[in-house]
Amino acid sequence: MIRKILVAAGTVALLSSTALVPVAADAAERKETYRLLDLFAEVFDKVRTEYVEPVNDEELIEAALNGMLSSLDPHSGYLNPKNSKDMDIQTRGEFGGLGLEVTMENGWVKVVSPIDDTPAFRAGLQPGDFLTHLDGEPVQGLSLTDAVDRMRGPPGTDIKVTVRRAGQEPFDVKLTRAVIKVQTVKGQAFGEIGYIRISQFSATTETDLRRVLTQVRKEIGKPATGFVIDLRNNPGGLLDQAVAVSDDFLEQGEIVSTRSRRPEDTQRYNARSGDITDGLPLVVLINDGSASASEIVAGALQDHKRAVILGTRSFGKGSVQTLIPLPGHGSIRLTTARYYTPSGRSIQAVGIEPDIKVYPSKVEPIGGAERDRRSEASLRKALPNPNGTPSPDKEKDKDKDAKPAPTAKPDAKSDAKPDAKSDAKPDAKPETPPAPVKLGDPAQDYQLSRALDLLRGLSVYRPPAR
Repeated sequence: MIRKILVAAGTVALLSSTALVPVAADAAERKETYRLLDLFAEVFDKVRTEYVEPVNDEELIEAALNGMLSSLDPHSGYLNPKNSKDMDIQTRGEFGGLGLEVTMENGWVKVVSPIDDTPAFRAGLQPGDFLTHLDGEPVQGLSLTDAVDRMRGPPGTDIKVTVRRAGQEPFDVKLTRAVIKVQTVKGQAFGEIGYIRISQFSATTETDLRRVLTQVRKEIGKPATGFVIDLRNNPGGLLDQAVAVSDDFLEQGEIVSTRSRRPEDTQRYNARSGDITDGLPLVVLINDGSASASEIVAGALQDHKRAVILGTRSFGKGSVQTLIPLPGHGSIRLTTARYYTPSGRSIQAVGIEPDIKVYPSKVEPIGGAERDRRSEASLRKALPNPNGTPSPDKEKDKDKDAKPAPTAKPDAKSDAKPDAKSDAKPDAKPETPPAPVKLGDPAQDYQLSRALDLLRGLSVYRPPAR
């Protein structure tokens, strides 16, 4: 009994002595924190009293908070009450502005992606563009929050942005601000294949996905052979919606895990039974404008071999931000976790590598290829088809021969001079960028065209029965 008490007493003594170390360390750390807060207060007071012009206390504090948070990573920041309200509206699918998802890189505002059917999208801004000036004023020196705040404004007002794009001279684009009402899910049918475009993940995305997919199936009118899920230029959004959309295409298994500073806070999100496409083949389109929540969906479907990922490498944002309200003072957007795909990989700064890499391209038939095509039907005295089926080549020749050749107007004059030198200055800024490729139109959208071809090929192929 005595021995047991001693062991217990000895244990208590040991615990007491070791407990003194962290307590002492904690006290020293608090003392250092207070010293640094005193330094902040001293600098703040010097700026208020000694700066060349009067300053606003609230603006100084907001700038300090933003500086502290933005120094951590590009996605953390302070949102004053107005910006906090705007963020809340945006996640509900409606907000005011230009329709751009942006980040900060090397002091410039970088476009992650334009949102479909917004002023920025219609003006031709593209992922990877840098915005160097807003209304002629440089953005360098501004925080991301400040730059975004300057781009926002009353609907109907204009702003001129200077764009720097790889391989081109800087150019100016005039944009008219608008109330951005985002319809996050759209769809249409291409024959027996359904096309679903998800432009971002707001509070209604998963509900809209189910509704649009049902409409597309009705449009097809017969059993579908597969679906293309287009996540290109999708900047992300709400984590729970990314999980819900992934769950719609999976029967079981992990969708994503989030791991924060404390191991006990790790969360895992798993799929429930039920696939809204009944297991039909899926092709998911991604590009460098696909970020965050859209990468969660692509990563989950790729790891479970549920879909073929086609396109180019995604943006690579593998972190989770939490909006933490500050009652009466807005909120802070703080990076609180990293997310991992079902196989345990982090895509932070790496992105999702597609299974089939397809770059945006413009494909045109070689001139005269259709007219000059050689076939059995073009040979002299070729035997006719015994079933009476006409040769497609001969039918095309008849159609072409029936069309009158265009005639030139005799009085038409050309203003072009072959040897004339251009008067354009090398540093001239064009007013508008080249028109962007229209996503969702197979005639212009090569990546979509390849996705449709892939699904058609899968529908034709049937493995032999064993």
